[in-house]
Amino acid sequence: MAKCLSSICAVNHVAKGVFLQGVIAMPARKALEREKIDSLEKLCGYSEKEIMQLHGFGKNTMQKLKIYMNENHVSFKNT
Repeated sequence: MAKCLSSICAVNHVAKGVFLQGVIAMPARKALEREKIDSLEKLCGYSEKEIMQLHGFGKNTMQKLKIYMNENHVSFKNT
């Protein structure tokens, strides 16, 4: 009988990229991860223009991100 791989994967899997999960798409979340932006506090240290330059960020993603930030009473830094 074959051994179930799901139990092995569950033990070895480390949850990464949960910041903004369900808010913005994976490419944008991975771009933030590459820049070591993993919290709203760190995100606030960047301007909207700087974030828009990252791969995966476009008008729609930025709109979703700004709504989420507004709901959490934070904003991008002013340039």
